[in-house]
Amino acid sequence: MGPVCHFCGAPVENPRDVYRATACPSCRRDLHICLNCRFYSPGAHYDCAETVDEIVTDKERSNFCTYFAFRSSGAPGAGRGAARGADARQKLDKLFGDG
Repeated sequence: MGPVCHFCGAPVENPRDVYRATACPSCRRDLHICLNCRFYSPGAHYDCAETVDEIVTDKERSNFCTYFAFRSSGAPGAGRGAARGADARQKLDKLFGDG
């Protein structure tokens, strides 16, 4: 299995064709983001394993980074956004009843 969207875990068929304005066909979120990049490295300088000159403050939004390369499959965080949403919904349902 190839690269997947960080937010919903949907497969990305052509990771080399991901540009700044490319959105996930499943959840419509930006794909050219730090969290989908193989160089994203929390704790490194500007959270990037590459020698970038400027910080990207919002790691979940599209950016102009020229080093962007999609993470391979099984990368940490892939689909985590969807899982967090499901967990939050379960907690709310538990707290307030499920209807």
